[in-house]
Amino acid sequence: MVKGRVLIPGEAVGPLLRLDHPISFWGGVDPVAGTIVDPRHPNYGASITGTVLAIPSAVGSSSSSAIMLELVREGTAPAAILLGRADAILSLGVVVGCELGYTSVPIVELPVALQEQLTQGARVRVGADGSVSEGP
Repeated sequence: MVKGRVLIPGEAVGPLLRLDHPISFWGGVDPVAGTIVDPRHPNYGASITGTVLAIPSAVGSSSSSAIMLELVREGTAPAAILLGRADAILSLGVVVGCELGYTSVPIVELPVALQEQLTQGARVRVGADGSVSEGP
């Protein structure tokens, strides 16, 4: 088990999808399909829907909050997000979604070195206290 800093509270479970490279949600993720659509990204084509998405950092545009909101609205969002570095823009999309009555997506700031201790594809549980563990 590792522990990070809670940015958006909540609990979630899902398979770990760890990205080794940052991603811009604006232009990098299709919110309807819930897939990575940036052809330059090493995880091009991967589905983020229902995963515990671990990323070193988000990139770029403030429009990423709108994409995050669309993912939440479409039901294609990750179950939780682990960010190597806190990102207010992605968090804002989740906060707005909650205000509109959509399901929340827990977000935890977890350094990349701790993300790397988690097994790619393993079932990961994110706790309300920022704990992140593998297993049921």
